[in-house]
Amino acid sequence: MNIIPLLRSAVIIMIPLLYAGAGGLFPALAGTLNIALEGLLLAGAFSALAVFYHTGSLAAAVTAAALIPMMLSLLHSFAAFRLRANVFIAGLAINLFSGGLCIVISEKIFKTRGLVVTQAISGLPKWYLFFGLLLLAIAWLVIYRSPFGLRLRACEKNSAALISLGISPQFYQTIALLISGFFCGIGGSFLSLNLGAFVPGMSAGKGWISLVVIFLGGRKPLGIFAAAFVFGLAEAFSNYAQGLWSLPGDFFLAFPYVFTLIAMIIISIFPKKN
Repeated sequence: MNIIPLLRSAVIIMIPLLYAGAGGLFPALAGTLNIALEGLLLAGAFSALAVFYHTGSLAAAVTAAALIPMMLSLLHSFAAFRLRANVFIAGLAINLFSGGLCIVISEKIFKTRGLVVTQAISGLPKWYLFFGLLLLAIAWLVIYRSPFGLRLRACEKNSAALISLGISPQFYQTIALLISGFFCGIGGSFLSLNLGAFVPGMSAGKGWISLVVIFLGGRKPLGIFAAAFVFGLAEAFSNYAQGLWSLPGDFFLAFPYVFTLIAMIIISIFPKKN
């Protein structure tokens, strides 16, 4: 087995998990787990490709990919905190809304509900990986070395103390959801721009796996990086193994999700350490 192509593939698969996991960390620490990561990744992927298709500008594409999921996150926050909807149901609604919206807009703009192709951009993985690690380091500083991070974590552990100081926990939870949208949008842009195409549903469960990445990584930035790489390696291995062993293809396609299930079981067995 040639290890270098396997590791390269693992890194490429890891990148959207890294961004979505880092973004989802903020709401998780604020006590409002964001299960809309799947839809946010998909919205970022479509926004980036649509803008790049018409402008040819990578900067404009990534900017659009960051802003559109943030708008969806604002809608998520409005439904959950203003309209008092259940935050998890609101997150599921964003997932469904995002998937449907991408198809509808694709039909209007590209006259298709399926594959949309544009020029692929070379050299993206190394830049996205570098920027992702930079954002992860900034996230660590914000969470553990700033007043904002202290108040954010207090939303989950002692929201009554914040309220007694005249600080609204919902404000910080809203900001956390917006940060989540920003990270997921950039991660989603990598999915489409690196491939040079958009396919409905191309997030392919990565948002859900990112939720596992958050907890498998101990809800810490460095742990998220390690967990994202492990999941990337698991999927890369399943892709690589299809050409080595004469087993049903469905077995290999299911391997990353079986790995996710095992990871969730392990998380539930071992007690959380604060």
